[in-house]
Amino acid sequence: MNFCPSCGHVVSLRIPPDDTRSRYVCESCSEVHYQNPKMVVGSIPLWDAGDSAQVLLCRRAIEPRRGYWTLPAGFMENGETTAEAAARETLEEAGARIELLDLFSLLNVAHVHQVHLFYRARLCDLDFAAGVESLEVRLFKEQEIPWGDLAFPTVTHTLKRFFADLAASRDGQSFGVHALDIAPGMRISS
Repeated sequence: MNFCPSCGHVVSLRIPPDDTRSRYVCESCSEVHYQNPKMVVGSIPLWDAGDSAQVLLCRRAIEPRRGYWTLPAGFMENGETTAEAAARETLEEAGARIELLDLFSLLNVAHVHQVHLFYRARLCDLDFAAGVESLEVRLFKEQEIPWGDLAFPTVTHTLKRFFADLAASRDGQSFGVHALDIAPGMRISS
């Protein structure tokens, strides 16, 4: 940031009074401009027909990671809840209507100033189609997931934990909420 969005004057990076972090501060109007993490919110859309549970994934049509598979997710907008953002992103990216369930994963990606949240969801029907940010959308059983072609570590972590919890839930256990700090270059193991 070089200029104040409020008055257009030059800003400088300094620690304002009563603060502990460097912030952009306007040299003219003294407004402090906070930069905070972005929220990426999405869903894990499940089609569960007995033994053949399948998750809906999108193949990205945009950078970063164009051509790689991901869960439907995107940046939260002002004025919406995390649940509204998850449903909206699923509809935009996969053309899918969902019944939103519980929060499933919370992933801190501090090195890129993001927090990712994924909700469990049930597909309402099989009427889905790729949105403008997706090359294609498809249902995958666990063994069909293109693990080597997933776009982000947050998606890999979420899917691995989801399928583990899904198997446990069939034995009467419930789904948990999974939190993880994602470091640069981190590999997710099973």
